This record gives sequence, C-alpha cells and structure tokens, in this order.
Amino acid sequence: MTDEQRRPGVFVTFEGGEGAGKTTHINFLADAVRQQGREVICVREPGGTAIGEALRSIVLDDAHASMSHETELLIYEAARSQLVREVIAPALERGSVVFCDRFCDSTIAYQGHGRGLPLDFLMRVNEFACQGVRPDRTVLMKTSGTASVGLRRATHHTGGDRMEHAGLDFHARVNQAFDEVAAAEPERVRVVVSAKRKRDTARCVFAAVADVLGWDPDDLPFDEEFFAEIEKRKKGLRPESCPGEDAGRSC
Repeated sequence: MTDEQRRPGVFVTFEGGEGAGKTTHINFLADAVRQQGREVICVREPGGTAIGEALRSIVLDDAHASMSHETELLIYEAARSQLVREVIAPALERGSVVFCDRFCDSTIAYQGHGRGLPLDFLMRVNEFACQGVRPDRTVLMKTSGTASVGLRRATHHTGGDRMEHAGLDFHARVNQAFDEVAAAEPERVRVVVSAKRKRDTARCVFAAVADVLGWDPDDLPFDEEFFAEIEKRKKGLRPESCPGEDAGRSC
C-alpha cells in the first residue's frame, strides 16, 4: 500500500494556463465540500506559507526581469517544499481535503516547456520538493480560445506579473505542455474547458473530482440554490473559502 493510499485526506490540484478560472472554481468547490462538514484547506503556488508568500513576491515581480531560469525554478521548488512540509502533508494526515492552485505540473509546463530547462532534472527536483506527496486528482482548466484569450483575462485588472509578461509564444508552449501532461496521465488529470456560464464550468469541475471526494456523479452537491448563495455572498462579504492572500488557512 502506498503513502497516498494510507493517508486519510484528499489532495486535488488545479492546473492550467493564465486566465483559466482556477481560483474561481476552487472557491466553488471548497464551499460545497465545507457545507458537507469536511475541513478544506486552500493553498496556492507559490505561496501558502509566510516563506512561500515572500518567495512569491520575488519571483513574480517585474522588477526582477533579469532573473535566470535556473533561479526561477529553484524559487518555485523552495516555496513548494515549504508548503508541502508546513501545510499540505499535515492537512492530509489529519484527513483534510486540500485544494492547491498549481503544483508540480506547472513546473513541467512553465520551466520545462516554457523556459526550456531539462525535463529529466525537473522531474527529479519536483520529486524532492514534493516529499512523496502526489495529487489524487488534477483538474486541468482550459480557456476555449488561444493563449492570448487567457492572458487578457488574467491581466485585465492587474496588468500582469513577470510570468504573465513572458510573451505569447511562451504561454502557447505552456498550454501545449499541459495538454501533453493530461494525455499522458488520463486517470489523474481531468480536463475542463471553461464555459460561458460559470455554473456550467463548475458542474464539470464537480464531476471531475466526484470519485476522489466520494460523491455520486449522478447526485452532485450542486443546484441553483448553491449558486444563488454564491452570488449573494459575492455582492456582500468576500467568500471565506477564497485561497487568495490568506492561502493556507482552513476554508
């Protein structure tokens, strides 16, 4: 029996190019799981710990345009190792459901295919940073258009960060890499293409994780009242399950 089979928790990662809606659908999913009385931990990469958030501010800062690809990789892996050790592994051991916005597949896509660093080395350093923790399921979120569509969504409000400014060719390679990861591991990776209506996309996301969460795929915890409550909350207070600045806390 493997460590993943023995641990009581569930680990789901969300991957995809820029502007695919990962954070939005982590929020929806976390709300549904929390309503069933389960502890949910939402984290993001890089980040989720004090050390990880400090490293995030460095690696995504446009002021560091001269950062080498090797330095970029090691910052991401350092943040990941801290997140696994401090948050993810303990949460899984106590039976929590952990949702992570990006994980080791992003390293293969961004630093491997995007930056051109050697994939065999990336796989080894991923294994070292992950400390034996692997996702039970990965949801690959995709936009219905090209990389430029996702970039426009991602940078519409903030103007973008250092990674988002890496160029269309870079992000096209990243998106292609994610497709290759999904094709290579169909049992772990489920692809969800964003629909026009968020609730339609959410329905697909819920179905993609139903088996690992112990849900009946024909009776998902999802109805019009669920989204009515979400919309009401959006107009008032920020959802408690949001994995943004307070990533790493219980949802």
